[in-house]
Amino acid sequence: MSNWLEHSVQVEVDVPIETVWSLWSDLEQMPRWMKWIDSVKVLEDNPELSRWKLATGGLEFTWLSRILKLVPQQIIQWESVDGLPNRGAIRFYDRQGSSIVKMTVSYAIPGFLGQLMDNLFLGRVVESTIQADLERFREYALNVKAQ
Repeated sequence: MSNWLEHSVQVEVDVPIETVWSLWSDLEQMPRWMKWIDSVKVLEDNPELSRWKLATGGLEFTWLSRILKLVPQQIIQWESVDGLPNRGAIRFYDRQGSSIVKMTVSYAIPGFLGQLMDNLFLGRVVESTIQADLERFREYALNVKAQ
C-alpha cells in the first residue's frame, strides 16, 4: 500500500514562451537544472517513453515514463509506467515576453517508508528542492536567452 504526495511550485521566467518550451520539451536536458535527476534518455523506438534516473544522498531510483499529454507551449503531462511511481505536469503560461512555469509532481511513498518518515518533513524537502530546480531553470533560460 502506498501514500501519494503531491507538490506544485511555479516560477516566472523573463524569457519568451518559445524559449521556455524549447528547453523543457527536450527532456534529456533536464539534469542541467534538476538537482536530483541524474539522467533522462528518450527511447529511440518510442519517443513518448523516457528512462529516468534519480540519485540523491546515496539513494538511486529509476523509472520509465510515458508522455500522456503534450500541447506545445502549454503542457507536458506524464506518468511512470514502471519503477518509481510518479506522475505530474509542467504547465506553461505566456506573459507576453516572459513565462510562468508551473510544475506539479505526485509520487508514491511505500507504506513502510511512510511509517519511518515524517511525510510533512519529506514534503518540505521535496517541495523546496523542486522550487530550487525551477529557480535554476530560470537562471539557465536567462543564460540561453543572453547567448
